[in-house]
Amino acid sequence: MATNSLQSLNYRHHNPPPPPPGRRQSFDCTPPVSFSVKLNNNNNPTLSISSAVKTFSLPSTTSSSATSSTSDQSTTVDQLQRLLSAKDFREADNETRRLLIALAGEAAQKRGYVFFSEVQFIPESDLQTIDELWRNHSNNKFGYSVQKRLWEKSNRDFTTFFIKVGWMKKLDTEVLQYNYRAFPDEFVWELTDETPEGHLPLTNALRGTQLLKSVLSHPAFADKEDAIEEEEEKQEESQQQPLGKGMFKPDYSF
Repeated sequence: MATNSLQSLNYRHHNPPPPPPGRRQSFDCTPPVSFSVKLNNNNNPTLSISSAVKTFSLPSTTSSSATSSTSDQSTTVDQLQRLLSAKDFREADNETRRLLIALAGEAAQKRGYVFFSEVQFIPESDLQTIDELWRNHSNNKFGYSVQKRLWEKSNRDFTTFFIKVGWMKKLDTEVLQYNYRAFPDEFVWELTDETPEGHLPLTNALRGTQLLKSVLSHPAFADKEDAIEEEEEKQEESQQQPLGKGMFKPDYSF
């Protein structure tokens, strides 16, 4: 069982464990598969398995400095915050993966990737901190809680979800088909009006959906969707209130 947290985790950013021979670091190690999605006459997506394609795997972040940071929470997520503040989303995605591997425990650190069954041991507060940084630096466009909301709106159908967040692209064929984007060049690493909502951070879903499901189903995001929708409703109501209402002081005593 993992016992690491952002408050107790030693910051190993400068000395990450080497990946296993012949394998890039990733979250999961399930054999990679490729999916081709076709829409039938009823616009319902059907999924067919084909040959292997590139995965979402990323190498670990490295640095020439040999000095380790202190173990407090602000220092642990300091690198992620700097990258997000600089809008360097590609390196921020890499750093997010490194953090999750570290938080998942020693076994995950030694192998260089996380099993889906280890996600449950990552502390809620740590996942919420990472998610909050992504949302704060993307105008609430990126983050795990954003992906959770879109996944729920897709009725937890991963094919629909992948298309919605832009992890799959439409093919130039007579029949409407979708396939996974090639990593890394075909993914979007900038924050623009055209960037799909929930596009980042990436999760190694090409090696199976169990890991992604474990992340999105984590208790850290159990009530996040309701809180976001409630806040949006409050903002809409405040904008629609008549001007005359501002003259009266509301009474909240019961």
